[in-house]
Amino acid sequence: MHGWAAPITAADAVAASDATLTAEELLAAQPALPAAPAYGTAGIGDVLRSAAAVLGEKSFSNVLNLPAAKRICVVLVDGLGKAQLKQRASHAPFLRGVMAADSGGGHPRTLHAAFPSTTATSLSSLGTGTVPGQHGMVGYDVLDPRQDKVVNLLGNWDAGVDPLRWQPFPTIFESLEGSVPCTTVSLPHFATSPMTRAALRGGTFRGAVSTHARVEQAVEALAATPRALVYLYWSELDKAGHAHGADSHQWERQLEELDAGMKRLAAAAPADTLILLTADHGMVDVPRNARIDYSAFEDLVDGVRHTAGEPRMVHLYLEAGLPESHRDRLMAAWLERFGKKAWVLTREQAIAAGYFGEMREGVGERIGDILVLAREAVAFYDLRRVRTAAMEVVGQHGSITKGEREVPLLRIPVTPKQARGKRR
Repeated sequence: MHGWAAPITAADAVAASDATLTAEELLAAQPALPAAPAYGTAGIGDVLRSAAAVLGEKSFSNVLNLPAAKRICVVLVDGLGKAQLKQRASHAPFLRGVMAADSGGGHPRTLHAAFPSTTATSLSSLGTGTVPGQHGMVGYDVLDPRQDKVVNLLGNWDAGVDPLRWQPFPTIFESLEGSVPCTTVSLPHFATSPMTRAALRGGTFRGAVSTHARVEQAVEALAATPRALVYLYWSELDKAGHAHGADSHQWERQLEELDAGMKRLAAAAPADTLILLTADHGMVDVPRNARIDYSAFEDLVDGVRHTAGEPRMVHLYLEAGLPESHRDRLMAAWLERFGKKAWVLTREQAIAAGYFGEMREGVGERIGDILVLAREAVAFYDLRRVRTAAMEVVGQHGSITKGEREVPLLRIPVTPKQARGKRR
């Protein structure tokens, strides 16, 4: 049990399953998979591409049908799912007003996070305008085939991984160099982080710790030049969700802070600014008794060499040379226990379904032979590999459910100067 009493026992899991079905029947009986993210039409990777087109970069297309603007500020709120924003709109009166007044204007008001619905993957799609199968950031942590080890792609990069080789495509900021001034406003320690170098390199970096200071830095960057693209990263909501859940007072307080910050930004930004608010993923609160140590079940890790990913989107990498029948039996074992709570599919099925978009050579090897996607409020851990403290996380993401993958795209109008004067 690896020092942890599994919240769901093997006996309980088997009793709740369709244990009489064969492996083939279990695989065939799965519910239909959700459609792939709307890459190229309404995906998170289309935001900066469309913004660059609006600002005059002819190599990009305005696929989101954004309105004309001289300055654009893209606010990326980590962990703000569209469903959570709608449910807690009473705590965000300014944003609620924005949502009520925005008739769409031809642009989508809902975007899809990249797959998996995790920060490293979605921010890489945002920063490069490419799909996960191209940029290669296919999970929170994944297998590096060259080293035969699992490496983290967010905040704890392996020394043996070069961010520029792992993700070789130019970012939107690099593509705009010499034509449109680009600025990233974020927490100071992200200035030279491997994640930034992999997916958000280029332009000028302005670091600020508090949300108030970040809004001020964004306004200064917008006002500094006649044309500008500013990317403002907002991390606090995601942190509150992980620690306390999206259905918590702490999360609501952070939403109130975001609401106040966006009101300040709209009041202070230059009049010809287009402010766009979006997110990298939503969130699902997972009860303590649904956080499962799957390594406690021998048949769920039989023949598995490495495990990786998010607890709601697990990568299973098999030992080399195992027959396809072994893979099928392993998938059936997962479905036997958790088929009512998760989808189980092969790497090839996920690629064929379009979950990673168009693939480039070498990226497929980073994806698990088997993928386990949470369908209900459940999370899967390998406590041979991660600390037990990881199971304290409440708000989680990574899978392809509606609550995790649908994020807002709000156009926040800049307050007219006349109205500003009246308020004073």
